[in-house]
Parts: sequence; C-alpha cells; structure tokens
Amino acid sequence: MIASGSRYAALGSSFAAGPGISPIVEPPAGRSGRNYAHLVASELDLDLVDVSYSGATTAHLLDTRQDDAPPQLDALTPDTALITITCGGNDLEYVGTFLRGSFLNTIAKPATILGRRVANRIRARVSYLKDDASYQAVTDSLTTVVERARERSPEARILLVDYLSLVGPATRPRLDVPLNEEQLPSIAMMADGLAAAFAKAAAATGADLVAASAASRDHAIGSAEPWTTGFTMLPPNLGGFVPYHPNAAGMRAVADLIVAALRS
Repeated sequence: MIASGSRYAALGSSFAAGPGISPIVEPPAGRSGRNYAHLVASELDLDLVDVSYSGATTAHLLDTRQDDAPPQLDALTPDTALITITCGGNDLEYVGTFLRGSFLNTIAKPATILGRRVANRIRARVSYLKDDASYQAVTDSLTTVVERARERSPEARILLVDYLSLVGPATRPRLDVPLNEEQLPSIAMMADGLAAAFAKAAAATGADLVAASAASRDHAIGSAEPWTTGFTMLPPNLGGFVPYHPNAAGMRAVADLIVAALRS
C-alpha cells in the first residue's frame, strides 16, 4: 500500500485527463479536477502531480513537448511512490478514427440528396484498420515509458491503466453510434489491440496492469450505465459534451479499480 502523503505522478492522454468532466482545472490540457488521478489522490491522501494532457501520444510522455508542457516523464522524481500511465490510443488514432467516421457518416446522411455515390465517397475517407506493426509500436513505446519511469523513480509502484471500453456487447451500430455493421467491429478490434499492447507492456516490464477495458465492457456506449460518452456534434458550450471519452462515472470506476489494485 502507498503511504499517506506520498508523491503520486499521473501521466497520460485524455482518458487520464478527463476533458468535459467538471471542474476543468487546466483548460489547455483538458484536465479535470475529478479525473481518476485526483479521485485516487483524495481517497489515499497522496501528494498528486498530474501532468496528463489531452491529445498526448507516448512521444509526449517520453521526449516531446506538447504545447508549452515539457515531456511528462520530467514530472518524475526519485521520491515518487506511485505512477499511473494511460497513453497509446492517440498513437493509433483510436478515438480520432471513431470520431471522424462518426462525423462523416452523420454528414453523409443529408448528402444522400446529392446521390448515394457522393455519400459513399464521404464515408470512405476513414481507414478503420491498423496493422500488427502499429500495435507492436504502441507496446514498445509503453514498455519504454515504464523503463524510463523506473530509471527516474526506482522505488515507485507503476500502474499501466488501459482505456475504458467505448464499444461493448450492448453497442448497436447506427442506433447507439453512427457507424454501420462493418465499421463498428473494426473500432472494437482496435480497442482489443490497444488493450493487448498494455498487457504485453505490463508483462515485459513487471508493471501492474489495471484492465479498465475488461472491467468496463458491460458499461460501454449503449449500456444501461455507460462509463463513456457517445457521439454528438454539439460543442459543450452549446449543450453538447466531449464525445467518446470517460464520463464522471467512468472516472470513478477507474479510480476504484486503481485503489483496489493498490490495496490488494
């Protein structure tokens, strides 16, 4: 168990940062004061340094600045006791692919008045499949992130926290999300590949794996109690929300999984 008052560093992309979950404490990063890191730190009385940043890739953790923010690994110190890492989805354009496909399918509906050929051309602008090398690259990058984190914080417990499921058994094509019966399974395959990359990186490094993807499969879009948002074209300032991201219930669920892992 991590001692009260210990330093906790949270690294990652938007699924760690929590854009759209009030309150937003760092607008450029889309970082919520009620993301899983803040909830864990509050429950366990930890000294939190949260550098998660929406849009981050593994390169932004390792060695690349993002906007004005330094690489996230720079936040680690020798006395850091806990590190959580949620990143890699943007390396695959996972959510970006889901968003583009949903957007293009949505605008293709009115485009059918111009003819089915025009509508199909709009829909065809998204490639939903990634090759094995793409998933291996994420595995390798996550492995490097953990190794570099361990060099900076040799006493820290490191948790690889994978992505909440967007697509699950209850997610219906065309009804719950604007993808068809061929497109939606490809998004689910990408999610499976991302989850496998986390599992392989954890096995290769000895980091703990918090499999939020498996725990949330029955809480995906279209379920009775979803832990992620669906799709909208309305921005939050006009009554919309950040699509295809964790909601407050999802962040609470991930925090509970992390606390359970730390207490086990």
